[in-house]
Amino acid sequence: MPASVPRWSNPDVFELDDHDELPPELAHERPPDSGTGRPHGGPRGGDHGEAHGGGNTGSTENAEAADTDHVADLSTLLTIAVDAVGGTQRSGQAAMAEAVEQAIGSGEHLAVQAGTGTGKSLAYLVPAIRHAVVAGATIVISTSTIALQSQLVDRDLPRLTAALAGALGRTPTFAILKGRRNYLCLNRLHGNAPEEPDESALFDPFAASALERQIKRLREWSSETETGDRDDLVPGVSDQAWRQVSVTAKECLGAHRCPVGTDCFAEHARNEAGRADIVVTNHALLAIDALDDRPVLPEHDVVMVDEAHDLVDRVTSAATGELAANAVKLAARRCGRAIDQEIADRLDEAGDGLELVLSEAHPQRLDEMPRDLAGTLSSVRDAAAACVTALGPERREDLEDSTARKLALAPTEEIHDTAVRLLEAFDEDESNRRDVVWIAGETNRPVTLKVAPLGVGGLLRERLFGQRTTVLTSATLALGGSFDTLARQWGLPPEQRAQPAADMAVGKEPPSDTGEVKWSGLDVGSPFEYQRSGILYVARHLPPRGPGELPPEYLDELTELVQAAGGRTLGLFSSMRAARQAGEALRERLATPVLCQGEDTTSLLVNRFAEDPGTCLFGTLSLWQGVDVPGASLQLVVMDRIPFPRPDDPLASARQRAVSAHGGNGFITVAGTHAALLLAQGAGRLLRSTNDRGVIAVLDPRLATARYSSFLRASLPPFWTTQDPDVVRGALRRLDAAAQSD
Repeated sequence: MPASVPRWSNPDVFELDDHDELPPELAHERPPDSGTGRPHGGPRGGDHGEAHGGGNTGSTENAEAADTDHVADLSTLLTIAVDAVGGTQRSGQAAMAEAVEQAIGSGEHLAVQAGTGTGKSLAYLVPAIRHAVVAGATIVISTSTIALQSQLVDRDLPRLTAALAGALGRTPTFAILKGRRNYLCLNRLHGNAPEEPDESALFDPFAASALERQIKRLREWSSETETGDRDDLVPGVSDQAWRQVSVTAKECLGAHRCPVGTDCFAEHARNEAGRADIVVTNHALLAIDALDDRPVLPEHDVVMVDEAHDLVDRVTSAATGELAANAVKLAARRCGRAIDQEIADRLDEAGDGLELVLSEAHPQRLDEMPRDLAGTLSSVRDAAAACVTALGPERREDLEDSTARKLALAPTEEIHDTAVRLLEAFDEDESNRRDVVWIAGETNRPVTLKVAPLGVGGLLRERLFGQRTTVLTSATLALGGSFDTLARQWGLPPEQRAQPAADMAVGKEPPSDTGEVKWSGLDVGSPFEYQRSGILYVARHLPPRGPGELPPEYLDELTELVQAAGGRTLGLFSSMRAARQAGEALRERLATPVLCQGEDTTSLLVNRFAEDPGTCLFGTLSLWQGVDVPGASLQLVVMDRIPFPRPDDPLASARQRAVSAHGGNGFITVAGTHAALLLAQGAGRLLRSTNDRGVIAVLDPRLATARYSSFLRASLPPFWTTQDPDVVRGALRRLDAAAQSD
């Protein structure tokens, strides 16, 4: 065994012994207190403690600014917060908190990369809460995943607000806010709207009966729930059932006209958010707030964007329009209840025409609009416009007619606007187009037309960064060692290096292309010692492979790695086909239990994987992010392939072409960024606590041989790296032996 390879010969976080040494490139003296050293002990801040149901109710206290003479300074508050969650003070956490406070005070935007274990939630929550109390303002915190949203509302904020109350002079308040569709609509539930049975249920008595049972359960739940929030209903109901008892914002009558407006769950949530110091929401609602001229979030001057690596994708999804024949026909049925049937029939006929054209179409990106499709879209546009005109403006009418009109108007206007957008997408020449149009064909879903923006940077720059101070944070923002790539996607001026926290210069002028939007970037590192705790293994000796099935050499390599690790493996695959193939092969070759995504709900599979250290879990995209399994159950993460987007992905390919057409490197800017983010997120599954140790194994030799490999590797944590299969198998066997001896 080479002397430079960690021995991992004892169960503790290993230290070098007489026979071990770091590789030469890592043996130089590390700068003191750089934010990446080992913590002094104790659990990670925010990782332990009781779970609390619900949020703190809002109050009017934040309407008045607090007396700053009686509010503790940031350092004191952070100390109180860390003690409250049973954590340990960390230099990276303190540096991030100071930078967030400076950004709030100066109005300069901030991007912070905070590695796993830093305690970044506390690092932005504490200065955010302090500012809200001192200034009498509301701060919005936006997350990408339900898991983080729940952690903030059910665990972090209840403990923090209670702990900080004395030092702030009052108890801070917080609330959670979601889109209106997430809340039960009492008006619909009480029968003030026509029923809309699912089409499949019309011909299936069993489906109809199941739908009726679920709606009956929802009626019973409506008298018990205090929130009306779909996420609070356990077990849940089908989407078809929920659609019968909920409305979108555009379908809502409005609290002033609705007979149960005073009891509306969505209005109560919005009112509570309007009184709160801290409002927790998601990227989708943040995007809708930016896209819509009517604000859906309460007035606020600061936004904390956690999981900011997902921001562009979530905003893109919110800005994507789609048109399917069944949606057109549903709108026609709704219109038929509120206007002259002959006018509604025109829309229904246009839906039949769209269904016929799309049934003969193949999933693809459209660089030019086919003539038959253009004619059909024109018919849909004109028929929808006629229905909107017939529905007319709001008027005095009885409740059921008013509800029927509103339920018809909302989807019909959306169909009209989407048809217009699809037709106008091709008005400009190819180099100046702003939208991408494609035909999407997904399993068990009707063929659909979709239109999405080529980029959302302009929108974010104008409607987010141009209107309020924004802090963006994630464990993975500095791709290739720089914030440059993501900054361009966000609409911020580029050329920002990911400066270590120790080198941050207060008051430093960041470069700006216009002088209007200023921001700074900060990398506060991680308390994990990646060089000592993890190995990055690149299987350079494997042959190149194409998409599809795994070659025999890859299955052999995977088998040997899993066998050496004694199970304990999370397999992240580029396709479900590859994941299933790998699972079947290992079940035949080894006695190691293998769980495969799709065999049960993902949460149950992850729980089973965590409970049995000898088990493997294989899957695809959703496992690359969010899996949190500390300890000996996960000591090997295998990635079969660099996760580039599919070459035929319509949006990614169009964006790549657009960047190249304007002189940029489309491959790195789009495909490279996508792959780097997923690689970094996947690698982040390995070390979840300071005691974790293990191996990241990438079976794709391109990570060692391709021209772009240095960019991808620079986006990963600084693991000790090897390409020797014998070395990595030996390390895994030692890890397995140490885990079994515990």
